[in-house]
Amino acid sequence: MNSPNQKSSEKTKIIIKKTNKGDKGPEGNSIVSYIVSVLIMFIVLSALYSFVSGKTEKKAENIPISELAADIKSGVVKNIIVKGDVLLVEYTSGDEKTSKKETDVALSQTLVNYSVTKEQLALISINIKEESSLSYWLMNLAPIIFPILFIFVFIWFISRQVKGAGIQALTFGQSKARMIDPNDKNSRVTFKDVAGCKEAKEELAEIVDFLRNPKKFLDIGARIPKGILLMGPPGSGKTLLARAVSGEAGVAFFSISGSEFVEMFVGVGASRVRDLFLLAKKNAPAIIFVDEIDAVGRIRGAGLGGGNDEREQTLNQILVEMDGFEPNEKVIVMAATNRPDVLDPALLRPGRFDRRVTLDLPDRKDREDILIVHSKEKPFAEDVNLKVIAERTPGFSGADLYSLMNEGAILAARENRTTVAQYDLIRSIEKVMLGPERKSHILSKKEKEITAYHEAGHAVLASLLPYADPVHKISIIARGHAAGYVLKLPLEDSRMQSKKEFLDDIAVSLGGYVTEKLLFDDLTTGPSNDLQVSTALARDMVTKYGMSDVLGPVALEGQGGKVLFGRGVEEKEFSQKVAADIDSEVSRIMREAHEKAKKVITENRSLLDAIAKRLIEKETIERMEFETILVAHGITPKQKLDIEHQV
Repeated sequence: MNSPNQKSSEKTKIIIKKTNKGDKGPEGNSIVSYIVSVLIMFIVLSALYSFVSGKTEKKAENIPISELAADIKSGVVKNIIVKGDVLLVEYTSGDEKTSKKETDVALSQTLVNYSVTKEQLALISINIKEESSLSYWLMNLAPIIFPILFIFVFIWFISRQVKGAGIQALTFGQSKARMIDPNDKNSRVTFKDVAGCKEAKEELAEIVDFLRNPKKFLDIGARIPKGILLMGPPGSGKTLLARAVSGEAGVAFFSISGSEFVEMFVGVGASRVRDLFLLAKKNAPAIIFVDEIDAVGRIRGAGLGGGNDEREQTLNQILVEMDGFEPNEKVIVMAATNRPDVLDPALLRPGRFDRRVTLDLPDRKDREDILIVHSKEKPFAEDVNLKVIAERTPGFSGADLYSLMNEGAILAARENRTTVAQYDLIRSIEKVMLGPERKSHILSKKEKEITAYHEAGHAVLASLLPYADPVHKISIIARGHAAGYVLKLPLEDSRMQSKKEFLDDIAVSLGGYVTEKLLFDDLTTGPSNDLQVSTALARDMVTKYGMSDVLGPVALEGQGGKVLFGRGVEEKEFSQKVAADIDSEVSRIMREAHEKAKKVITENRSLLDAIAKRLIEKETIERMEFETILVAHGITPKQKLDIEHQV
């Protein structure tokens, strides 16, 4: 059990942001932006209108009617268009001018009064166009209508924004949960879609039975658990299993993340919790699923806001709502977390999340079943053997296996092939574990030699130390951050590791470091990650697993520490003398592993040279070829895996 100090170290501190009086907020900024947009639009339209109208005015020159009569007499007028009192005059030269006649007097009569003869009028074309009443009124009222229309549009924009802000304020405390309809066959998930997790599915089968037929339980006086907590590492299928429960039971599924409850305003999270539970009760029978519940469910008491901490208020509301359930409400709360050790004890007491279901990483058989599920829509070549892939992926979660199958299909499509081959899946394992190949990362001749001997050192130790995992592949092709790698896989899946296995693993990790120092009398930055991993493992042996003869069976460090200025800070609950003893023990383990690695590599120098030379030549050595090299040097390979096909 964790001590109170350890529990308090796990708490998340949330600073509540308050809006200042001068802060307009997102709605205020939006309204201002609309006002500016409308003003800019009005200015642009006004400028455009002025430009067009000015340009139009320059095209047509206005002349008096007397000058028009003189031009007609001169024979330079070609055409006259009469629009009410306005005359549009077209000259034989192509020029256009305007004039104006007397009101209620015919044009011909006016021109005759200016001594224009009928013969001269007959030489020009006169067209009379009557103006419609609509266009007449529009032209005359446009200077009045357009400003009024602009004011109305401006007011409508502002009122629309204010209304939207008001509606958003009213709905701010509503739940953001996503509902999956039980009748939606496209998004429905059942236990058939979840491979592995046999014990977890058996544990949840009675929940499905209760949701289908609650009367059977209530008649006998049984009360189904109100809360089910799914615990397991990331990618182990917690969310998928929760959806499968709702799919099997055929009930509504409300899904929300723990972080979606918490906002910068105090009380919003609690309001959303109330709204979510009210919505689920209206749609009962239903399942409420809260993913990553540790975002709001951590141990209370260390928030910066004290009792007003938004996260703590949200947690309190969840606890109250779960206590408010009646036995016949048919609403079940499911939650998922990969950190059950940081949850508040009030969440885990009987009556709340009293049913805890643990999901482990899949074993070999489960991995094979998961691969079969993810391969339903993928066309495979004849050489594909999913059993081999399952053997080569220990420690992979369900999400990792999905990514593996997807990467294999992508590799096949990239090479314009219509089927996925075994080679694609093998390559995708390394891509998921280490990252893509960095083909542009070309090593110099010296760097290539150092990398080859570095990886050969790891491979020699892994093959000769009795408790180390056997080698499946060696490569000096850069992947991710690694310039080269040795792929080691256990002979069989194991849930526990012994002290002897840890010590051999540390020695294998130091193989590259020792080889570089012995052969080149120098060190590079290559072994940096090996040193970090091996040192951390040695410290865990001393402080967590009680594998030190000096300190004895005592756990000196918890699962994690506090965070200060963005960096982890371990909370040490031991004296300076014990801290010195820990450092001394870690150094001793590392020294002994170094001496062990040095001895093995020195005694097997010929094997080291053979592996390194083959790596320099081919860059990659698979398991079968590697075991051939071992046999040639009188070393018996470790027991092979019982599989139908070796790659």
